[in-house]
Amino acid sequence: DRRNPPPANPILFVGSSSIRMWDLPASFPDHPVLNRGFGGSEMSDAIRYFDRIVLPYRPRLLLLYEGDNDIGNGETPAQVVADYRRFAELVRSKLPDTHFAFLPIKPSLKRWNLWPQMEQANEAIHRFCEGDGHLHYLDIVTPMLGGDGKPNPDFFAEDGLHLNVAGYRAWTQVVSAWLAEHDPGT
Repeated sequence: DRRNPPPANPILFVGSSSIRMWDLPASFPDHPVLNRGFGGSEMSDAIRYFDRIVLPYRPRLLLLYEGDNDIGNGETPAQVVADYRRFAELVRSKLPDTHFAFLPIKPSLKRWNLWPQMEQANEAIHRFCEGDGHLHYLDIVTPMLGGDGKPNPDFFAEDGLHLNVAGYRAWTQVVSAWLAEHDPGT
């Protein structure tokens, strides 16, 4: 932050390497975006470091991508949902006017065997978001699935887990539509 001061009142992206690797300024050139993703993180990390990676920036909008590593490391969908609820409570109590969007766990080639658990967590979080006007669920899943209902390989890097440029383009379209509706400006 000292070397590269963050924008005031930014649109903050937090989460695992799927966030860290996203070139946000190129994807959202007309928005003051800030990336605070870090590889390997889980929902519990976002909670643990909330006062360090979220609160100081006083974001006008907050987007979170977590859960992928959680399920990949053996956590249950119920634990992911409970952790999401704790994170949402932190946002609500410490940043009551901030709109908070969840980018659901993506279907990936590498972790396709875990998709039933990931989908279960996504569906429960989606239902929870529907009850609060400041919580949003952005469907990045549907555009990532091919006609066969499986992850589209055109969206993934060689590792089958991380997104490539085309994958981020699909996410950018979904997030851009949400920003057009919810970004209040500075």
